[in-house]
Amino acid sequence: MNQIVEMIGIDKRFPGIHALKNVSFDLRAGEVHALMGENGAGKSTLMKVLSGIYHPDGGEVKIFGKSVKLDGPRSAQALGIGIIHQELMLMNHLTAAQNIFIGREPRLKLGRIDEKQLNKQAAEIFASMNLSLDPKTVVGTLTIAKQQMVEIAKALSFHSRILIMDEPTAALNDTEIAELFTIIRQLKADGVGIIYISHKMDELKRIADRVTVMRDGEYVDTVPAAETPVSRIIAMMVGREVNEKPLDVPDTSANEVALEVTGLKRGREIRDVSFSVRKGEILGFAGLMGAGRTEVARAIFGADPIEAGEIRVFGKVRNIRSPKDAVEAGIGYLSEDRKQYGLATGMTVRANVAMATLKKFTSKFGVLNEPAMETVAKDYISQLGIRTPSDVQTVRLLSGGNQQKVVIAKWLLRNCDVLIFDEPTRGIDVGAKSEIYKLLEDLTALGHAVILISSELPEVMRLSHRIAVMCEGRLTGILPGGASTTQEEIMKLATQRESAMHVSGAHS
Repeated sequence: MNQIVEMIGIDKRFPGIHALKNVSFDLRAGEVHALMGENGAGKSTLMKVLSGIYHPDGGEVKIFGKSVKLDGPRSAQALGIGIIHQELMLMNHLTAAQNIFIGREPRLKLGRIDEKQLNKQAAEIFASMNLSLDPKTVVGTLTIAKQQMVEIAKALSFHSRILIMDEPTAALNDTEIAELFTIIRQLKADGVGIIYISHKMDELKRIADRVTVMRDGEYVDTVPAAETPVSRIIAMMVGREVNEKPLDVPDTSANEVALEVTGLKRGREIRDVSFSVRKGEILGFAGLMGAGRTEVARAIFGADPIEAGEIRVFGKVRNIRSPKDAVEAGIGYLSEDRKQYGLATGMTVRANVAMATLKKFTSKFGVLNEPAMETVAKDYISQLGIRTPSDVQTVRLLSGGNQQKVVIAKWLLRNCDVLIFDEPTRGIDVGAKSEIYKLLEDLTALGHAVILISSELPEVMRLSHRIAVMCEGRLTGILPGGASTTQEEIMKLATQRESAMHVSGAHS
């Protein structure tokens, strides 16, 4: 079977958490072995053991049939183990070649870096990947997909025969994913074994040979990717069947209009966009990358200035020039980059929940009422099912789904009537997605108006009462949600450069 990795009975504990419980995993040369599981299942911990970041408390690791002790990332690299992290570890101001060999540059006699040799070695690696890329290109000017390729080249420069890829397609479009998969197939043909971590179920059939599922720090099963239904893999991951049926779309046309946007303009990014959202409604925004969906959300929230347009909240014109103005108007925004814009990841769950409402917990002398903050935080932890050891847990230690729930708690405490969710399930596993979906439905049942931006069409169709479609900064049409609309209808509008608002009407 030509096993190049064997992990046998791996055990790992942290204070209060048994992260890995007798987990076994293997990898063969020339295969893509997908590692699946909900956030918090133990996938990343297991890979950190394999890449030398964590020392296991028990069990054995064999590389190429030999039992090894991994004393750190460098010892793992020396054994041919490379890891491509979800958040790329590149220096944008350096060239591709400089990033690949940083700290290991070939040098001339007087100690100066041999740039010619550096670029030659990088070019040889790119050629082995069948990749057309100039080694002298500054990394910051490359697309995310090409930056991924540089990361792969960097791992191969260590002569890696074992590659760990953590959510490699999270920020890629379909064309870029196809390019990445071409490289992966080339690596497979060269005998490289690839451990592939992803939450995207559709990728399994396209790229994986086998799938191993983990749940709650334990090994569940290993199955062949081609022969195993996605529904079975999902059930193995979450320990239950996940309901992916479309939302039953109630008629909200008689509900009060919570948010009305008219003639919104900002350069070529937003071109005369108008729409409304009613209480108890989810208005989904669909479109290709660069269509202007996030730009509209940021403009409404006051994060970016607008050139023209009017924003009304419950019929009242609001002059929104900053996020502070938006929050005071009752608008909350959950950014697609929750770690940078939605959370203070170095602070506690309690502090993050109270962050947008600190005045409520501060005395006239500037003293925080910690007991009141604790009560509120624990209440939302219970309401939203946030998995955390306590309300004083540091947010960066939570899974992606639970971090998202902390952001939601922050805006619910602020009592925002209009909530904008920008890619709320990006990087979140299928079980946590189901919980977020239920949460969105609960929010509308309570009368909140929700704007949902998602690049996953099945998600938009499943959740939205209506679907607004954008192309090149324009709103090209609004379609009914639920099972009433097909992906083909959405894509037709998403590639239509001129507006076709007669489809359903912007203010239906």
